[in-house]
Amino acid sequence: MSRIKTEVDPADVGLSPDRLRRIDAYLSAYVDDGRLPGWQLAVTRDGKVAHLSSYGSRDRENDLPAAGDTLYRAWSMTKPVTSVAAMILVEEGVIGLQDPVSRYIPAFADVRVYQRGPVDRPVTAPVTEPIRVRHLLSHTSGLTYGFHRAHPVDEIYTKNGYEWATPPGLDLTACCEHWASFPLLFEPGTAWNYGVSSDVLGRVVEVASGQSLDAFFASRILEPLGMEDTAFSVPPEKADRLAAFYTADPATGRATRNDGLGAGALHRPAALSGSAGLVTTLADYHRFTQMLLGEGVHEGQRILGPRTLRHMLRNHLPGGADLNSVGRPVFSEMPTAGVGFGLGFAVVEDPAQAGVVASPGEYGWHSAAGTIFWVDPKERLTALFFTQLMPSSAHPLHGRLRQLVNQAVVD
Repeated sequence: MSRIKTEVDPADVGLSPDRLRRIDAYLSAYVDDGRLPGWQLAVTRDGKVAHLSSYGSRDRENDLPAAGDTLYRAWSMTKPVTSVAAMILVEEGVIGLQDPVSRYIPAFADVRVYQRGPVDRPVTAPVTEPIRVRHLLSHTSGLTYGFHRAHPVDEIYTKNGYEWATPPGLDLTACCEHWASFPLLFEPGTAWNYGVSSDVLGRVVEVASGQSLDAFFASRILEPLGMEDTAFSVPPEKADRLAAFYTADPATGRATRNDGLGAGALHRPAALSGSAGLVTTLADYHRFTQMLLGEGVHEGQRILGPRTLRHMLRNHLPGGADLNSVGRPVFSEMPTAGVGFGLGFAVVEDPAQAGVVASPGEYGWHSAAGTIFWVDPKERLTALFFTQLMPSSAHPLHGRLRQLVNQAVVD
């Protein structure tokens, strides 16, 4: 089990201890009034853990604390790992960013784009631009999620069993065949939409590497970084460490246990989801963020080259637009104005337009289950927050957390 501990006095790396305590006070109030079960937080500067805190429970009903070895469903924070996996293969020349996805998954050779009409009789047209690998990485493929419920194509996903999960028994190959048969929301490369792009990207990694996604993750990312507790499911001997899953009661805002949504983590899924499948710990994902901060290397283990990572952090949205201009809403209270999207990460382009206290170039991602991380190369800072509450937009947690972390930087 990888471990995490405080490594440096905050004042020695330009962080105010008094101001850091504001973060804990703010977050603890959510536990005290029942809006969160518990949480864990790590803030680093210059690659050293300067602030490490936790509060509340991983399992409120059984009075189990949020501890250093608690396992959390990473959900959409799986996506950056899948993006890094794909870019490893790009660096090796096995995958090209311009490659049509159909080179690896032939069903995507005949995709069509929605024009008009009802769910049961949609009018579609052939795409003029194929879905390319770079479109999967930047979420500009035209693929979607059923849970958006904002478009007839979303409803097609839902009616076919794709809302918060994949249909029972279907592996990733079968899911990709289905998704390729559904119409796209738009022509690839013309807009941004949060969807199953990272799942399809995971299948591309499998085909290109000749390995299952879990095997590729383990050999090329998790084992080199010492992420010993990160996997697509929790083995029986670790089951007692898994955090319970909660949803926010719409009427009261209080965290209500939801074992149905959280149960899948205890069994190896038929479809290995590159979008939302990983279970991890604060300590493990911290290692991943330090690799990102280190421009691809951590503790002597190089995962990516620095130029590759810098390319991932450019804004790859069409015409250099922001998410507010070309994207559909994200399942979070995080800003979209002044925020671009790279190859796997949201990137703050203009903090003033975004309305956040942040550095230009700050990047990261979050999940509907409450987890979030970001990396600030300018301030040499990372922040990582774990809880298990859905939706993450139920309370102003992520936006306030960014404010509270950044106000603690005083040098």
